[in-house]
Amino acid sequence: MKKLIAGTILMAASSSAFAVAPGGPGCGWGNMLFEGDSGPVHFLATTTNGTSGNKTFGMTSGTNGCSLDGKLTYGGKSMIGSIMDEFSQDVAMGQGDALNAVAVMMGVAPEDRQTFAEVTHQNFKVIFPSENVTADQVMNSLEKVMKADPRLSKYVS
Repeated sequence: MKKLIAGTILMAASSSAFAVAPGGPGCGWGNMLFEGDSGPVHFLATTTNGTSGNKTFGMTSGTNGCSLDGKLTYGGKSMIGSIMDEFSQDVAMGQGDALNAVAVMMGVAPEDRQTFAEVTHQNFKVIFPSENVTADQVMNSLEKVMKADPRLSKYVS
């Protein structure tokens, strides 16, 4: 049941996410075919890239105008912002579905999730210094706490 709830939270939070993969939006045969065009033709370029799998191949092989440089970015609202109350309660308790969902979102391996729960619980006042803390502030504090922990530092850059 907990996995179902965590999965639902992640799916709902990511449904409006728009990630830009290394290689960016100019990658794939569709972008090559319709280069310089604008408007509804973007749909055709995207469809061409998606149906033939050439953008995936290009990102894997570094061809088709795709670059493997750079980091993935996220242009949507922070997932933590959408579950802030649940997350803060779970951090305060040291366990819970929202805490686990954030660990999954941050790429924490299953064998390190108990450490993640313990470290965040021990640093509750650092992560949530006030009632008016923003999601961005929570993320920044969470990353600092994780960087300071030898086992969790590998999950943040």
